[in-house]
Amino acid sequence: MIDLLIRAGTVVDGTGAAPFQADVAVSEGRVAAIERRIDADAAEVIDATGRHVTPGFVDVHTHYDGQATWDPIMAPSAWHGVTTAVMGNCGVGFAPADPSRHGWLIELMEGVEDIPGAALSEGITWQWETFPEYLDELERLGRTIDVAAQVPHGAVRAYVMGDRGATTGPATETELAEMARIVAEGTEAGAVAFSTNRLPLHTSLSGVPVPGTFADHRELAAMMDELSGRSLVEVVPAGSMGEDPDAPIREVELFRRLSEEAGRAITFTMVQVHANPDQWRRQMELVEQANAAGAKLVPQVQGRPGGLLAGWDQFNPFAKRSAYRRHDHLPLEERLVELRRPEVRTEILAEDIPGDPAMGILRHSLHATFPFDGGPVFEPDPSQSVAAMADRTDEDRLGLLYDLMCERGMLQVFFTGYRHGDLEDLREMMVHPMSVVGLADGGAHCRVISDASLPTFMLEHWVRDRRRGPKLSVAEAVKMLTSEPAELYGFDDRGVLDTGKRADINVIDLEGLRLDLPEMVGDLPTGARRLLQTASGYDATICAGEVTFRNGQTTGARPGTLIRN
Repeated sequence: MIDLLIRAGTVVDGTGAAPFQADVAVSEGRVAAIERRIDADAAEVIDATGRHVTPGFVDVHTHYDGQATWDPIMAPSAWHGVTTAVMGNCGVGFAPADPSRHGWLIELMEGVEDIPGAALSEGITWQWETFPEYLDELERLGRTIDVAAQVPHGAVRAYVMGDRGATTGPATETELAEMARIVAEGTEAGAVAFSTNRLPLHTSLSGVPVPGTFADHRELAAMMDELSGRSLVEVVPAGSMGEDPDAPIREVELFRRLSEEAGRAITFTMVQVHANPDQWRRQMELVEQANAAGAKLVPQVQGRPGGLLAGWDQFNPFAKRSAYRRHDHLPLEERLVELRRPEVRTEILAEDIPGDPAMGILRHSLHATFPFDGGPVFEPDPSQSVAAMADRTDEDRLGLLYDLMCERGMLQVFFTGYRHGDLEDLREMMVHPMSVVGLADGGAHCRVISDASLPTFMLEHWVRDRRRGPKLSVAEAVKMLTSEPAELYGFDDRGVLDTGKRADINVIDLEGLRLDLPEMVGDLPTGARRLLQTASGYDATICAGEVTFRNGQTTGARPGTLIRN
């Protein structure tokens, strides 16, 4: 008898091959057979008639480093068909951890990734100091999904160098040797990569840069030389938010040199910044040239435009203005009464704070800022943007934004990937043979986005509903969500549906797939709040042969474990 039989589904196997009708048999956590018709007894049968059967999705860019130590559910990513998540991105994480610097690491994570510090302080178990001990702790808790961890440069540098780690000063030879030893120890114990962050705008709550932001070639090369197994490097480059127009090109040249010297793959964030919307094309040309010469560079691109939800309790561009701060302590409904008063509105709009980064991002993105009108906004017409609405009525743009925040609540701000008024540049990035789709940021940016729903977005929008340009085939989209990210990280046992592979599987009602509007929910430790986006259309999600979710509800099964390098 087999454990599970998925009958009569449309199999999209993750290789990019055309879908086909078949039964899928599962035994002992593995795919036992995929055949046109399987006549066998099974402990459980799932009728997949009219459904698509795909591999479980592999999300290589998440920030569950703290949440994974206390939460077996792993929402919201697990709600969207993800069965494997890679943590420790952007050079931030919680190991190694000097016991005296727990609060410092939490403040860094809260500042960079907008994860409530109170929730992290309450929830993290801290049953470790070294990175191998952290991996052991991750292995103790069963989950609905598998997780893999990367050694974060920020934590390593802070552990070895203390406060000096976040400065522009170089490491001493002794410090460099110790950091390299820790990276070697971590990857030998099972870390799948080393991650670093070179974006100056990523800082702690107190404005301290991520340790490693200004590391030189010598330091990065020393880390890469000590990687073991198939470990790679993940990087957030300088210039990723348009703060330095020339940095993205310089960064690709640095990555080429490092990759060629160490013989290691480097995956790095590549986005369309609105201040220089065609620069990504030059970056991609340089990647092609580097890889032709022997490097291994993998741009990590977005499957949806980079965005924020603007609102009084989300991304609030007026938050630093003293005229606003006088009302910020009030509950939202009471605050709105005050904010709608003409004299308060006038005072807030009249105030300006030179160099305010939030307002800077917004001013460059009003052409790509849209109110929600009855549902999620996927690829809106630019004529419906705040900038276009204001220009038609000769209103002040920020004044209109202020009024919309008062009357309609949240607005969606696209700050990357939407400069030309559609998603066509993103589609070109996604289908490029050298890129991988990622950057969903599951577990992070809790107050301003909920992009962990990326897999659902891709199937609903790119495959089924897109009207303003070419679609993706379901085979293309599933490959981007499964075998391509799995191959990048060397996860050879998953990412495709094939005999002998791990039975991580989704059964999806593609026609019924729907993303809901994000909601602010207080479900983190201490009741801390985060934006969550649910979906309908996932009949079943299966991890290691066990059904973990049925129709979006957890079954109680916890087969997920730690993937070691």
